[in-house]
Amino acid sequence: METETGTARIQSVDRAIDLLLAVAAGPPAEATAPALARRCGINRATAWRLLKTLQARGLVTLDESTQRYAVGMTAVELGAAAGPDSLVAVAHPELERICRETGETASLAVPGIGGLTYVDEVRPHAVLAASWLGVSVPAHATSTGKALLAFLPTDQTRRLIGGTLTAYTSTTITDPDALVAELAATRARGYGTCAGELEASLYGVSAPVLDRAGRPLAVLSIWGPQDRVRVELFPELGALAVAGAARISASATARHRSA
Repeated sequence: METETGTARIQSVDRAIDLLLAVAAGPPAEATAPALARRCGINRATAWRLLKTLQARGLVTLDESTQRYAVGMTAVELGAAAGPDSLVAVAHPELERICRETGETASLAVPGIGGLTYVDEVRPHAVLAASWLGVSVPAHATSTGKALLAFLPTDQTRRLIGGTLTAYTSTTITDPDALVAELAATRARGYGTCAGELEASLYGVSAPVLDRAGRPLAVLSIWGPQDRVRVELFPELGALAVAGAARISASATARHRSA
């Protein structure tokens, strides 16, 4: 088919993109293959084949128990590669507020290939703290990563934690079953924790910034040295992280609607 400007377009690619956008925009209840086909005006058999192709490339995932599709990790990685500037602009005032309130570093990380990357942070002026800006971290050994993994669809989580879980310190979780249990606890309380699992002296909590469909766009973290960010403070700091992440999510949604 041709556009009005004469630019060649491939119908199957158009339809696959329509399906991907429908998965991203719609509520989970409307994310089955028949519902997506109706929404996009595509024959059901064609939609099924296109969705299977998107699934094979990691752009969508399928929950076998509900037959519902969700955005895949490949799509998340592509979104992260497009640049987080808009989200950083929304999140930065919240990071500043949390840093002032807690006296600890507040950071924002986005998913990327092989883990997460910190794209913004606010550090306390009175405290000497290392910068993690631009650093990529493994998902299983940080509160940031666990907050992401806990809120992803199960098959995406399995893909990200598949294989050997590297031990960085004596407290790093390296047993897959133990990590699955930790992720369940993370989802139940709304935030992840890290007790020196990547670097022995660094402790922290993290909460996911969710989109309208409940998928993680980014992760907000509060972290610092063990002598200040103590385990007994995790519930208090975790609640602050959850509230801050929710405000970032609301602001990002409002900006998207007004754009």
